[in-house]
Amino acid sequence: MRGRTGRTRARVALLAATTTMLAGSGALLAGCAPDAGSGPVVNAPTDAPTTTPSVSAPPAVRPVGDVETLASGLEAPWSILPLPDGGVLVSERDRGRIVEVLADGGLREVAVLTDVVAGGEGGLLGLAFLPGDGDDRASVFAYFSTDSDNRIVRMPHTGEPGDLGLGEPEVVLDGIPRGGRHNGGRLAVGPDGFLYATTGDAGDGDLSQDPDSLGGKILRMTADGEPAPGNPSGTLVWSLGHRNPQGLAWDAAGGMWAAEFGQNTWDELNRIEPGGNYGWPIVEGRAGDARFRDPAVQWPTSEASPSGIAIVGDTVVLAALRGERLWFASPALTSPTEVDAAFDGELGRMRDVVPGPDGELWALTNNTDGRGSPREGDDRLVRIPLVDAD
Repeated sequence: MRGRTGRTRARVALLAATTTMLAGSGALLAGCAPDAGSGPVVNAPTDAPTTTPSVSAPPAVRPVGDVETLASGLEAPWSILPLPDGGVLVSERDRGRIVEVLADGGLREVAVLTDVVAGGEGGLLGLAFLPGDGDDRASVFAYFSTDSDNRIVRMPHTGEPGDLGLGEPEVVLDGIPRGGRHNGGRLAVGPDGFLYATTGDAGDGDLSQDPDSLGGKILRMTADGEPAPGNPSGTLVWSLGHRNPQGLAWDAAGGMWAAEFGQNTWDELNRIEPGGNYGWPIVEGRAGDARFRDPAVQWPTSEASPSGIAIVGDTVVLAALRGERLWFASPALTSPTEVDAAFDGELGRMRDVVPGPDGELWALTNNTDGRGSPREGDDRLVRIPLVDAD
């Protein structure tokens, strides 16, 4: 099912969606890789047991109806951050700027991070929100590139929707390898309350297999940048063997998913297990090698080049840059068995997706990043209505 592009600027109150996640995990199903170029491939069932989810599966979803423009005129946007008390922030990669999306579709500058050095795929990337706790004020985290590294900063969150503010940034973690490409950059606060960050290999694949490097990893940390309790090796590393992961989301049972750029053959949607090794640069895509975790879904790179992902209901939604579409994969509680594309070429490059406040989806186009073909109004934050797939 495909949505239809609409040009209407929606004058709606931008309320954030928050989803309560329950702890749990699941296991990937192993399979064998077919020839490249055959379209998306989901894991084939085997005799390997799967973890039974501790919650009932929500419905799978697909897009329906018209796409609405919530905001236009964004410049190389990278991350959408809905806030639980209302209001929405968006990062702009090349300008190092965080803007608030107002209820009438206007954009209001909230902060400019002066240490950001953009170039190639680097700049101001992911955003994440951590609620306040006691004397600790609510915070917004940002991941960005400097001239020498990638780093994560924490800023106090102030103000109300329409007048949001961010305090002085404090460095939480620095020294993440930076390159002209493969900087990772997605941030998310998990259902366990810890901060997760995806990092790229910065163009040096050997970093991904080096347990002492922060490159090519998914990191899990406290709000102060220390290794979170329960990390498999006692360091910041949660998983390794990644090339350029840029999407993070959790399903209703607490299972963690990540999207990853491949090199020339396969892009991946992975179910992340603590301590798991996802193979790069030794393997790309599904290898059937017991040393590594195989992806739940893989796509030819021409059809995906995935960045942000979201989980709505029991569906993983993946934003495709080079593929210029959204991919819908469900069910999420076990391993995806149905994969459908929507908006193929209609909106251009897609950078990020998040659940909206009323069971819908919000997405960022990314046609002004130097690799796309800008259209009228680009770049845009759009609202996509959803319907149960059954």
